[in-house]
Amino acid sequence: MSERENSGALANALTRRQVLASVAIALSAVAAGSATWAEAQQPAKKEAPSTTASDARSALHQELDFHASPKRIYEVLLDSKQFAVLTGMPADIDAKAGGAFSMFGGMIVGRNIELVPQARVVQAWRPTHWDAGVYSLVKFELKEKGGGTLLVLDHSSFPAGDYESLYEGWGARYWEPLKKFIA
Repeated sequence: MSERENSGALANALTRRQVLASVAIALSAVAAGSATWAEAQQPAKKEAPSTTASDARSALHQELDFHASPKRIYEVLLDSKQFAVLTGMPADIDAKAGGAFSMFGGMIVGRNIELVPQARVVQAWRPTHWDAGVYSLVKFELKEKGGGTLLVLDHSSFPAGDYESLYEGWGARYWEPLKKFIA
């Protein structure tokens, strides 16, 4: 074989290698594309939620009947001495709109935002373990009902994840002691 023929064969051999390499690359791209297409055709897998529905809630609503007048319930909620006896823990409550309060020995603090005697108490309310500056809104509506009171609590704007403890806390720390206190 002459040098020229040898050179032409080498050129053809390189070309074949390039063609084979190109085919291999093309086939791998088609295979990858098929796998991606196949994955896209599969129904989405549902992952178990990492949080429960109540973990995401930032508001709660409770309605309770008490065998006492709205006036009596209103007084207990805003009187430092009565509230301290009710809970068995120190309370300091300034019973006017804008007045500060500290209850449960300083574990709950805030301000009275709106006070309508015998009818409504609205408070900026926070446990001291929450981040500084984080307040929720607590509203007590007192409605006369058959010689007693229907108390409607709306507690909103609290941090996600606190629903369960707050829901249970209202019952254990407010409602059960209040029922015993006014009995």
